[in-house]
Amino acid sequence: MPDSPAAARALQLLTLLGGQAEPLAASRIATDLGLARSTTYRLLAVLADQGYVSYLPESRTYGLGVAAYELGSAYSRQAPLARIARPLVRRLVDRTGVNAHLAVLSGRDVLYVIEERAPGRPALVTDVGVRLPAPVTASGLALLAALPTAQVRALFPDASALTGSAAGAATASSPATPTALRRLLVDVRRRGHAVEQGSVTSGLSSVGRAALDHTGHPVAAVAATYPDDATDGPARAELVRAVTGAAEQLTRRLSLRTH
Repeated sequence: MPDSPAAARALQLLTLLGGQAEPLAASRIATDLGLARSTTYRLLAVLADQGYVSYLPESRTYGLGVAAYELGSAYSRQAPLARIARPLVRRLVDRTGVNAHLAVLSGRDVLYVIEERAPGRPALVTDVGVRLPAPVTASGLALLAALPTAQVRALFPDASALTGSAAGAATASSPATPTALRRLLVDVRRRGHAVEQGSVTSGLSSVGRAALDHTGHPVAAVAATYPDDATDGPARAELVRAVTGAAEQLTRRLSLRTH
């Protein structure tokens, strides 16, 4: 079993705070976990810096932070989402014979929730749990195109938001400025689906389409990835229809789930 005492203590601390009705003082946390106060304060400082713990100066106590709430909310969204979407993604693979996946938007990135590999197809970098910059991927472009323009502008206010560390995987074919991104999203909205060609992996392209909830908000994107040299025009058109159909089915299922 992997041995990481610091990680174990941090998780124990979060579990303790999550089980309390009220925030706790550092001394109480140290006692309950059997830790030295110095160790407790170091753990609290790290977790607070990452947003998982909040310090309440009035009572000199600690409670769960916004990041802990977001993590729990993400699980509550993604676990049912994966159950609903997995049969659709599998059918998409069976229909097209290429790899398919489901991704959700997480800040400026996409997070892959489902990856289904077709027989004989190579593994992709888009495995479950992998994050990639949204503007680089078909899934991300599909999701961004479905967001209000103001929200996209807030996510990518300037070029540094596209070329910084979060966008380190960007390539020459991906947008380098907010203006270029906006033009790309206009094209996605016009076509009804997103396409990326070699931005993630050389020689592979992807087509993606967003699935919406009952309010019209993009919840996830369905995408399929294919070799550039193995898909002609008619085959690509059929692939677009298959991805579109899967995304529309997921949209209907998500709408039913919210009523």
